[in-house]
Amino acid sequence: MFIQTEATPNPATLKFLPGRSVMPEGTLDIRDTRAAERSPLARRLFAVPGVTGVFYGSDFVTVTKGEGDWAHLKPAILGAIMEHFMSGEALFEGQAEPAADGSDNEFFDEADAATVETIKELLETRVRPAVAGDGGDITFKGFREGVVYLTMKGSCSGCPSSTATLKHGIQNLLRHFLPDVREVQAV
Repeated sequence: MFIQTEATPNPATLKFLPGRSVMPEGTLDIRDTRAAERSPLARRLFAVPGVTGVFYGSDFVTVTKGEGDWAHLKPAILGAIMEHFMSGEALFEGQAEPAADGSDNEFFDEADAATVETIKELLETRVRPAVAGDGGDITFKGFREGVVYLTMKGSCSGCPSSTATLKHGIQNLLRHFLPDVREVQAV
């Protein structure tokens, strides 16, 4: 098995591509060992000293480090990913996968439903594919009084360039198509 790696704009994260499907639908951001309990792969990765976050995308795993040098962490992480996929274990134990996107916690006024639908469509077609390429994800959280609230996951969470992505990229895109949008904020 050959696993490719890619750098991300966030120096604390590295993207691993195992050459097969990871999360068939949605994404999942795992930020601690408690959240990793149902995933054998996440448990293996959190067992590597220095790993502080794991993010599953459709065909990639993004790993966030707290301390340590990638030169020392990368071989152990590659080993954990390879061991998981070679074992044939499922990504999650139990019957169902955890909720992937948290869309049930969205907030917006019903009068803004058409605007919210356009925001979601723009995020889905123009923003999410680009940030997935960098090992992350951005999902809609809410819309209130002209402010779009987004959740940043994976390499986007804590990335030094995330503010520029939000303000200069996503905010300008949404304002171009939707005059009702005044601002974009990370939740």
